[in-house]
Amino acid sequence: MDRRPASARSRRFCRCQQRTLPPHRGRLVDLKATTLAGRIDELPARLMALRGEERPDAAIRELGKLVLLGKAWRAAPDDAELKRLVSTSETRDQILANPDAVRVESDWEVLGEKIETRRDGLVSHATWLLDLRSPTPRFALLLDFFPASAGRRSGAFAPGDRFKARLVFYPSRNPLRALVAERLGDASPGAWPAFAGGAETDPLAAYSVFQDKTPWLSDCPLILPAGAIALDERDGAWWQAANDPHGIALPVAGSVNQTLLGLNLAVTAALWNGARLELLASQSSMGRLDLS
Repeated sequence: MDRRPASARSRRFCRCQQRTLPPHRGRLVDLKATTLAGRIDELPARLMALRGEERPDAAIRELGKLVLLGKAWRAAPDDAELKRLVSTSETRDQILANPDAVRVESDWEVLGEKIETRRDGLVSHATWLLDLRSPTPRFALLLDFFPASAGRRSGAFAPGDRFKARLVFYPSRNPLRALVAERLGDASPGAWPAFAGGAETDPLAAYSVFQDKTPWLSDCPLILPAGAIALDERDGAWWQAANDPHGIALPVAGSVNQTLLGLNLAVTAALWNGARLELLASQSSMGRLDLS
């Protein structure tokens, strides 16, 4: 039996924990892995935002992604996408001048936005776009960062906006992040196109492909088929596929507007992280619904 005072045992426990914990954020920054350090720094806040019973699985899932990212980067340290996720990103001029960058000129709709204040004092402003001409769902992510001390900046786009533009995508196994190289005017309003593909049979088919290519990423944009939002006995929101003999249902992150409950959603755009949906927008008999 350890007869030392509790304070001594506590100090010994802390020293042991320090030896087994991963490298401190400062050491990652010293190694120029600033983006990876920021991702690790945000992990506790992301876990605390979840229900208590969800945190262990979420922690295991995120730590697994970090391990995969670290191994991939060590195997290919000059890979542009991996370097972007670990250290620093290319500048706008470098992306626009890159001959390997995918360029798409089309009509785009702003699906929604996701704004988060980070622990490093920056605000991340993500704007999700949908290609209205593509025969299969194609998305683009416009990502901006600015100091939280500057207050919220007015964005160049608002959910529901439609415009013609040429986008240049950052080189990636799953091209998502993009820059607007040139705006070419407004696009006509209307419903989303009837996309071809497997969404009618498996809402998460696109997520499986996404994870096969980039298992270290989390948020995958999806187009979900007809469905509705319902609550469970704990008031948790679920997206339920319509006319589905298998009863496919996906949990929704956060709270939802009560007016959405039971409403027939013809098609829905959302982000899926492997555990929960973040709703962006829907098309319904009432027209377009902004859900972000």
